Amino acid sequence: MDDLVTERLVLHPLSVLEAERVAAGEPDPGDRWASGYPAEGDMVGARRYLTTCAITGDPRPFGAYEIRRREDGRAIGGLGFHGAPDDDLRVTVGYGLVPSAHGKGYASEALRELLRFARARGVSAVLGDTDHDNTASQRVMTAAGMRLIGEDEHLKYYRIGWADDRRTG
Repeated sequence: MDDLVTERLVLHPLSVLEAERVAAGEPDPGDRWASGYPAEGDMVGARRYLTTCAITGDPRPFGAYEIRRREDGRAIGGLGFHGAPDDDLRVTVGYGLVPSAHGKGYASEALRELLRFARARGVSAVLGDTDHDNTASQRVMTAAGMRLIGEDEHLKYYRIGWADDRRTG
């Protein structure tokens, strides 16, 4: 599967071998990781992807992606789908960046590309959630076009959807 490319980023779909290295926090000599990568969230995401692969097979293109800066190729975080679309063609996403990459618009840029990608593959809606106090993540989802649809005592829930006649294959 090809990388997804934005103005400043490359979203690289992780292979099982790459996900194993991220999950373990142990780079291969060829890996270009920014300081702090992978963070705990990246390792959790890689483990989720590996579990999905073991149980139901590789969900690509609805798997895990490494966020890399185009300028130097360094991995600065991860994002991805929590699995293939459900019966209603909905997917859930998650993302995270190393602290040195915060505040530069990278997360919003990466999420916008992942949403565009999902829509182009016939996904009807993308869901996400965040802790109440994670205002940065709330801003990311809002900037990418997602809207707050509810909350409970722990989380705020976001969604973006598209009408059937607007989806493309």
